[in-house]
Amino acid sequence: MIFFKTEEEIELLKLSNRLVSGAEAELVSMILPGTKTIDLDKRAEEFIRDNGGVPGFLNYNGFPNTLCISVNDAVVHGIPDNYELQEGDLISVDCGVYMNGFHGDSAYSFGVGEISDEKKRLLTITKESLYKGIEAAVSGNRIGDIGFAVQRHAESAGFSVVRELVGHGVGRNLHERPEVPNYGRRGRGVKLQEGMTIAIEPMVNAGVKEVMQENDGWTIKTQDGMPSAHFEHSIAIRKGKAELLSDFSIIEEKLKTL
Repeated sequence: MIFFKTEEEIELLKLSNRLVSGAEAELVSMILPGTKTIDLDKRAEEFIRDNGGVPGFLNYNGFPNTLCISVNDAVVHGIPDNYELQEGDLISVDCGVYMNGFHGDSAYSFGVGEISDEKKRLLTITKESLYKGIEAAVSGNRIGDIGFAVQRHAESAGFSVVRELVGHGVGRNLHERPEVPNYGRRGRGVKLQEGMTIAIEPMVNAGVKEVMQENDGWTIKTQDGMPSAHFEHSIAIRKGKAELLSDFSIIEEKLKTL
């Protein structure tokens, strides 16, 4: 079942998602060589709780932390630990917040210090792919239109799109219907209608699309060891243009100050 949201519920979703973006922005000054990923996790949890939210990922299906932090060839669901970030790393930070009965969910990928041109290009193309998907996420279109737009942009740049992990509806539950693949055919799948709220989250690999799960039961890595990037916005479906619920501008203003 797809849960359609009222305007009041969409506003509450926006508050949860803006707190996610604020938490990720809070980490920007810490994403430096020598910082332990567990310290990023602790700061995010403090920030979320100080601002009236609860970490949405913590204990979700047994996940042990506030953030999913995935470094280099880790695609998603990386567990924060004592790993110290190194110059040239690529790091994906995926964060969830539960507040006022609704979940926020958004992800942003960062370079640590100076990164290679290929990693910079991977970040650029992955974020562009997200926005291509968002452009297609309008009332009257279908789920396949989103996936097609993401896939075409990523693959035309020579990258690959992960198949096993997909976006999803978001609301009172962290993961709702419909599933939102990052690949697909135009005109196929669930019809998009106003009142639907979804998370679109391209996971784009520099090498092959195939992935594998680590022994920790969570971390998903690229099969060939090549880097991966991940960007995610939660949005509300509207006529003509989707409404962003999460906000990258908060993060990117902080990045400008580095």
